[in-house]
Amino acid sequence: MAFPITRMRRLRSSETIRRMVRETTLAPDDFIYPLFVTHGRGVRKEIGSMPGVFNLSIDEMVKELGEVHSLGIPGIILFGLPETKDAIGSEAYDDEGVVQQAIRAAKDRYPDLVVVTDVCLCEYTDHGHCGIVQGSRVLNDPTLELLAKTALSHAVAGADIVAPSDMMDGRVGAIRKVLDEEGYENTVIMAYSAKYASGFYGPFREAADSTPKFGDRRAYQMDPPNAREALREVALDIEEGADIVMVKPALAYLDIIHAVRDRFDLPLAAYNVSGEYAMIKAAVDRGWLDERRVVTESLTAIRRAGADLILTYFAKDMARWLAE
Repeated sequence: MAFPITRMRRLRSSETIRRMVRETTLAPDDFIYPLFVTHGRGVRKEIGSMPGVFNLSIDEMVKELGEVHSLGIPGIILFGLPETKDAIGSEAYDDEGVVQQAIRAAKDRYPDLVVVTDVCLCEYTDHGHCGIVQGSRVLNDPTLELLAKTALSHAVAGADIVAPSDMMDGRVGAIRKVLDEEGYENTVIMAYSAKYASGFYGPFREAADSTPKFGDRRAYQMDPPNAREALREVALDIEEGADIVMVKPALAYLDIIHAVRDRFDLPLAAYNVSGEYAMIKAAVDRGWLDERRVVTESLTAIRRAGADLILTYFAKDMARWLAE
């Protein structure tokens, strides 16, 4: 018998030994920090369901970037709260839109910080859907032109990476075509390739004021029971020109992250979404969980499943803990 010659506990006997043989590690370079930007000055409004996360005016965002940069977090992703909304999400692709202004401010102050932008219409439309609406239907092909215009406006403003999150068919190809034609062939596309119609997005919708005014998004976001379909979605996005692919949400879809990692060699991102953040924060507030321990465990699980990059509201906290 292997026992007592083989004793698995030997390599667990001290923190130093455990650290030496650890298979999966976390580092600030693994994180992208989400930020919500809004018009005005001096705005720092905490989001009720996301303690520690704020809607920020651009001047306040720049202050936040100082902390992000000092912690060694390499990138941010921007979500915009427009001044006005309409049926076609006009501010999404307005050169003077809040995200476009935020990109310029970020790159002017911290040029080496990677700026990722969410490319979608839901925050900008008065109906809250991710595309052009006709009756109760979200139209796929007419939406592609507006998504491509939005991505181009972000690239012109200085975005390093554009990240389409709408789940319209063909949007990666449409964006890649426009970017290349306009001389932005080096702008990276990080596609939300397997984005599920999840119940974990509730706090984000409060933060971004993007709840649909009718229906839901199940006709374009993925059905949670489906795994093989996710691999088809990822393969199509890669074929259309995606440079990085993403699975969203993360914790309830670790099997999808693992399956994508096994099948494809592209850099893989996972979004540790608002509901996942809010659940931990609520439990910590009640004294039920040790925040540092469960956040570290959760983010390690996402990395262990195969993600190279993690979009997470815990990025600053985790970077601080790693530096201790």
